[in-house]
Amino acid sequence: MYEIRKSEDRGPAEHGWLSSRHSFSFGQYHDPRHMGFGPLRVINEDKVQPGMGFGAHGHADMEIISYVLDGALAHKDSLGNGSSIGYGDVQRMSAGTGVRHSEFNGSDREMVHFLQIWIMPDTNGVEPGYEEKRFERADKLGKARLIASPDGREGSVRIHQDAALYATILRSDDRVDIPLAPGRLGYVHVATGTATVNGQPLKAGDALKLMDEAHIVLEGGDGEVLSFDLPR
Repeated sequence: MYEIRKSEDRGPAEHGWLSSRHSFSFGQYHDPRHMGFGPLRVINEDKVQPGMGFGAHGHADMEIISYVLDGALAHKDSLGNGSSIGYGDVQRMSAGTGVRHSEFNGSDREMVHFLQIWIMPDTNGVEPGYEEKRFERADKLGKARLIASPDGREGSVRIHQDAALYATILRSDDRVDIPLAPGRLGYVHVATGTATVNGQPLKAGDALKLMDEAHIVLEGGDGEVLSFDLPR
């Protein structure tokens, strides 16, 4: 069983310096039909103008993953971390008992385009933490590259939830199969380009929710795709 979430049906937020599309209810966008999926709570596609960004603000008890599609995303937090990440980099912040951070465009000339992903943890009140890993294009080409997991296996960033996040870059003749154990949920977000997911043609910004399916099957197209293996 599946449900398509079209790009154009996402919640818009336009602030001049920020153009955002919310796959799930967030901020002033509220839709009781789209409050999350399993522990997946937020996928925001953000485009931030040069030199602009989110000032210091707090989070708690959330696993926050930033996936840059283009440009440079700069980060500072109350743990003492400060860096700038670009395409291929994945950043994970475990908010736990509480952390403050800021995110802003690291360039004064080019826009930054990124996905911000929030996953609810399986344990509240953990010690806050931060991690960055780089995943080269070749590692994602025609394969499901694990980028986040509960145990940090295969060089992925570690999250406090029994969930796995994979990144894939598809070519026209590719076919990628990600098995789902009984009782698991699948969620696929097309970040760029196009892809066919479990037989459904999707474009950038589209997503597919999978329930009671044994596999996530990615085929063809020219897109970069994020696939989630989630508990109910």
